[in-house]
Amino acid sequence: MSLNPELFQRKNPNELILDSEANLDYRVVQGCLRRSFNEDNLPASIGIDNRQFAEFFKNQTKGFFDHMRGDCIPYAAAFTTRNRFDSLSIMNGPFQDSKTEVWTFTPSAFGGFLVQQDFLKNESKNLTEIRVPLREVLYDPRKLGDKLPVELVWELNSIIKQIYPEDNNSLENPNSVVRLIVDFGDRERWAQIWSAEIIDPSSKEVFASAFWVERADLPGGFFTASGESLERTFWTNPLSYRRISRGVGMVKASSGKRSKSNAPVAQAAPNKQRYRAHMGIDYAAPIGTPVFSVANGKVVHMGFSGAFGNLIVLEHPGNYHTYYAHLSNYNPELELGNEVRRGLEIGYVGTTGRSTGPHLHFELRKDGIYVDPYGSRTQLDLWSMRDNESGQLTREILLLGSPINR
Repeated sequence: MSLNPELFQRKNPNELILDSEANLDYRVVQGCLRRSFNEDNLPASIGIDNRQFAEFFKNQTKGFFDHMRGDCIPYAAAFTTRNRFDSLSIMNGPFQDSKTEVWTFTPSAFGGFLVQQDFLKNESKNLTEIRVPLREVLYDPRKLGDKLPVELVWELNSIIKQIYPEDNNSLENPNSVVRLIVDFGDRERWAQIWSAEIIDPSSKEVFASAFWVERADLPGGFFTASGESLERTFWTNPLSYRRISRGVGMVKASSGKRSKSNAPVAQAAPNKQRYRAHMGIDYAAPIGTPVFSVANGKVVHMGFSGAFGNLIVLEHPGNYHTYYAHLSNYNPELELGNEVRRGLEIGYVGTTGRSTGPHLHFELRKDGIYVDPYGSRTQLDLWSMRDNESGQLTREILLLGSPINR
């Protein structure tokens, strides 16, 4: 058990400094450019207007195009605010085999540009491709238990519910499958879904997709092939079954005094109703409902804590903490100091502490300051693609996604 006073200190919300470098207009384009005699003009052909980069690209790719196969060049390019080029990945043909290579170009923080070469034969050593029916993922995820670790089942279900397009025939198509690229991990690293696609196996049409981006100083995150982040939903989804019973704001404070007599009393001057701040989100759910870690982290508190009742606090990279309160019990295998993976079952809904009924009280804090994850103006670095991070996404779209041949 733990009682670190800093974890329970109330700090002024005005002290919170949110990420100001988030690329809210971030986007990714992809395709397969028909080959021609002017292949070194590819950047301009797909909308990259940068003379310095065009010259760098031309000088660097003289040998690359000698290894081309097929009649088009697969590419994925990322652009930030004001259409500024952020990364470009190209592949030596619309085929994925032992000869597949991807070159990724990104601006250097010190000026100029960088190029990275990756080979599919090296990337795929720890990766496994799995295909499961779409309907099974959405409506009967228990069937996935013999194919994926339980925490990946929770994560996959969350991904697919966010990306599957309701406005086309992907769901109605009985043949639709989810194609996964998974690293099952070992004693040194967590199991991880690296890509997920909803596809029609007969036509090979990709209806929607998501890719994992690993980050050194922050928890990694999932992004769609168009560059949209899926992370806000993950960081606000600690329950499979949930109903928000109370959000952030002000709630009436009880006076704690009740009259013991029914006798009439003189009419007193009306007192002003007192309010107290409600920090956190309350998810109403039956007692015993499993509670999951919303991201990879470390258990820094686990025990009874006054109004919180039975409480677990997880610490995440980037000086973020998540709080899970009023629990009826904890995962019996969980201990203080444990490293936990996103999707791990850490406890169970209860009504301990100051609670009026069964629910999970959930908080997200940055630098010890409470953050409203549903706030329309809340933009965290957890939920955005920062400059020079997109190169991993564009290369994975080509290396791990279904071959681009359009």
